[in-house]
Amino acid sequence: MFAYLLTRVEALYAGRAFAAYGGVYITASLAWLWAVEGARPDRWDLIGAVICVAGAAVILFGPRAA
Repeated sequence: MFAYLLTRVEALYAGRAFAAYGGVYITASLAWLWAVEGARPDRWDLIGAVICVAGAAVILFGPRAA
């Protein structure tokens, strides 16, 4: 059901909405790790998250041919 709802996002291609969600999911996972599980993310967690969120941003906002 969740995947179906993502296809309803106002985007030219649903795959880009999935990419954006991937960045949000990773960020929320690390927040959960810290807030709920009590384990502070280490530098490798944060570096990996930055790489993933940057990748999602490139996919979502990268310039496209008209």
